[in-house]
Amino acid sequence: MYSFLSGLSRPVKQAILLSVDTILIPFSLFAAYALRFGTFAPFEMVKSGWILFPVLTVLGVGICYLIGQHRIKLHAFETSAVGRIAVCAGLLSVTAIVASYLLGAFAPRSVPLIFGGVFFFTSVLSRLAGQALLNALSGRSGDRAPVAIYGAGAAGIQLVSALRQSREVKPVVFVDDNPALLGLIVSGLAVKNPAGLQEMVEKGRIKKVLLAMPSISIVQQNAIISELSDLGCEVQVLPSYVDLIAGKGGVESLRTVTPDELLGRDKVDLDTPDVAKTYAGRVVMVTGAGGSIGSELCRQLLSCRPARIVLFEQSEFALYQIDQDLRPLAESAGIDVTTRLGSVTNQARVSSVISDENVEIILHAAAYKHVPIVEDNELEGARNNVLGTRIVAEAALAANVERFILISTDKAVRPANIMGATKRMAELVIQDLQTRNASTKFAMVRFGNVLGSSGSVLPLFERQIRVGGPVTVTHPEVTRFFMTIPEASRLVLLAGSYAEGGDVFVLDMGEPMKIMDIARRMIAMSGRSVKENGSGDIEIRVIGLRPGEKLYEELLIDDKSLRPTPHEKILRAQEAMLPRTEIDEMLRDLHDALERGDRTSIRALIVRCVEGYHSQEGEPPC
Repeated sequence: MYSFLSGLSRPVKQAILLSVDTILIPFSLFAAYALRFGTFAPFEMVKSGWILFPVLTVLGVGICYLIGQHRIKLHAFETSAVGRIAVCAGLLSVTAIVASYLLGAFAPRSVPLIFGGVFFFTSVLSRLAGQALLNALSGRSGDRAPVAIYGAGAAGIQLVSALRQSREVKPVVFVDDNPALLGLIVSGLAVKNPAGLQEMVEKGRIKKVLLAMPSISIVQQNAIISELSDLGCEVQVLPSYVDLIAGKGGVESLRTVTPDELLGRDKVDLDTPDVAKTYAGRVVMVTGAGGSIGSELCRQLLSCRPARIVLFEQSEFALYQIDQDLRPLAESAGIDVTTRLGSVTNQARVSSVISDENVEIILHAAAYKHVPIVEDNELEGARNNVLGTRIVAEAALAANVERFILISTDKAVRPANIMGATKRMAELVIQDLQTRNASTKFAMVRFGNVLGSSGSVLPLFERQIRVGGPVTVTHPEVTRFFMTIPEASRLVLLAGSYAEGGDVFVLDMGEPMKIMDIARRMIAMSGRSVKENGSGDIEIRVIGLRPGEKLYEELLIDDKSLRPTPHEKILRAQEAMLPRTEIDEMLRDLHDALERGDRTSIRALIVRCVEGYHSQEGEPPC
């Protein structure tokens, strides 16, 4: 029955509502006579004013149509709809007064007023009855999950109105920490103190909390989420007003708390005009274009309006994916996209692509980055990260490329692993090349762990929680800096704008976060509890530091070298370099070790050339 009614066309539904109002007009007029004369059968009085019934019915239908009562959706029946019915009832009363006077019909002066009141009451009641009937037929009353709305402001009120149309959830209570709202009834729901949420969850009165405070900052939002994470139920967040205005809002946009909300700080606004001016109308080549950072760089480049984006990638599948994602967006923006397969260690291929495509800016994101894998494959790690960087950079220099930006990592600072050490060696190569030319501007960007990138800890935790644990943490005290993929990518683009030559750019990412704290919060936000002392859902297991892993990471070798940039959250450092003769010797020895497949020589070379390097065993550099 519900499927039949809900499947009716809009004109049919409107005709039904208009028919109901048509019936209510003569009924309300008869009821007005009955109420005025205190009898259920006022036929003698009605007989004297019978002409009013057909006249008011015809005129009343026209008024209802003009007011648009038939267009009021039952699912959206609220204050504005009631107001529209009140206007219609008022006009009917006025029409009854005028008609009775002009037609000389018998109708005491109070009858038109009572008529309007009865019509208003019965019209509202009929729609509420229809709404209740549809709810009953759809089975919503018993199956919908009860939810609490955190925030009794405008966004919360709008959310309640939207959720009342939902088949899945049912708003049952507001919670708000504003003392002025406690105890009030807002949109039919009581406003209660957030302190009572735990009891409501335990008693099964609510199954989910929806945070409807889109105007607060991320820091404030995170503080509330942290408090709610201990409830043991799912927490979802209403999008910001910016998203709502952009058409991303509404019930369908409610999202489960995502890992990037664990940043503990506001996202850094890196949207500045400097970016677009630097890349507009240029040919930009992105190496490692299919990776987490490379692919986001390509997407963000679209807003900078380059003439062409050259996607350079070793993996055919990764290149196919980014091409499929990017090409439709690029075509709509009038930007050319070129796909080129190849390895950064293939000098002839790199040079030919740069030359053939007339590349003007290179964003070098191609690298082997997974610490344990590179630790066990130091030869290929050094070949790709060091020699690959040198090959691309020298090809850029030979082609008079305007800018070259190397994407580095905080693990390059006093590294404890081969991956970080090879990235620092790549930095040394770039610093050295800057001293050998004045035409190409070379720069490096260092950032910490990137949320959501392949191999990062947060997707790992999500998978582990999904299968019931355990969540594995290498050490209780290990800390990391975190940033989002858009932040990391935008930082690279800004570095290209601010580059003066030989710069190291870092982002002010706030305080580092304990991985153990992140694990606990992610478990809580998933509606589970940490297993401790025999109780709980998900175990956190400490597995020990992996080969090459440090307890903490740093962003700078020398904090005293920091200088400001036009953006307050981006800092520039001029760090120590190796003399040209030592760089030449380092590259020569590296090439020889790779030719021989000599792992021991590679490690000895790193100890000799990379400042602050120490192996996992803690051996100091010699």
